[in-house]
Amino acid sequence: MISASDTVRDFYEKLSKGDAPGALGLMASDIEWTTMWHYKVEGRGPEKVAEGLFKPLMAEWSSFSLVPAEFIAEGETVVSLGEFTGVHGATGKTSRARYAHVWTIHNGKITTFRQYIDTLAIAEARV
Repeated sequence: MISASDTVRDFYEKLSKGDAPGALGLMASDIEWTTMWHYKVEGRGPEKVAEGLFKPLMAEWSSFSLVPAEFIAEGETVVSLGEFTGVHGATGKTSRARYAHVWTIHNGKITTFRQYIDTLAIAEARV
């Protein structure tokens, strides 16, 4: 059985390789996804995450990466601490924002995601 931390690590690995379908495939069909910035995932499910987060994120940023540096796990909950780095498509400015992601994994699938990020660092790259 794959651990909750391994599922989260696999998610980041798939994103780093540009494998959005693979990352979405790690999500439960009724995943609840909560973000702190202007991308809003309305409703539940991987297709809602793709529509509300992945597509607008890829449209706004010419490049970006999420680099987790630390994982803290307790049962089905995993907290990953890391850094978002992105180049804004319209301004050309680079953003570096520290984040904490809180994941819940059940039966090898991501069931909830909560994001905490330095929104000021993101906003400064937009202007």
